[in-house]
Amino acid sequence: MDKASDRRYEYWDGEIVCMSGGTLAHGQISRNLFRAIDKKLEGGTCQAFTADMAVRTPAAGPYRYPDISAICGEVQIEQVNGIDTLVNPALIAEVLSPTTEDRDRNEKRLAYQAIPSLREYLIVSQDIPHITHYVRDGQLWARTDYSEKEAAIRCPSIGAILTVAEIYQGVAFE
Repeated sequence: MDKASDRRYEYWDGEIVCMSGGTLAHGQISRNLFRAIDKKLEGGTCQAFTADMAVRTPAAGPYRYPDISAICGEVQIEQVNGIDTLVNPALIAEVLSPTTEDRDRNEKRLAYQAIPSLREYLIVSQDIPHITHYVRDGQLWARTDYSEKEAAIRCPSIGAILTVAEIYQGVAFE
């Protein structure tokens, strides 16, 4: 179904979930995050991908569509039912929505963190300026939360520093 459609789908415990469509804030934050990462990686050996790139998740297979993913070095792709899936992401970011927040913070986080190459996972709220940043340190994951606009988020896996202000640029909160 995924390959024959313009929409993206994920399979979760017997349920097929459409991942297409979102709010204005979700679109703005995803765009800002991709632009910020892509700009900082320009000219280097790392590259960023949008939600169109599936990521292979062996622990909760077969794959997921994160809002942003990034790799450094050679891109490794595996075909899964005719879909190109990225095998070696270094960083993954998800922008939360009311329907995906619980899954993004729990099952999806665990599925992503089981990817051997993954070093960082960003969870970005769309309701308030708040970013949860997980960084792998050996077998452990350290968590840091950011809410201040001036806060700098160091992303060692891709050699970039992001700010809360650039991620939320132009987003209006109620």
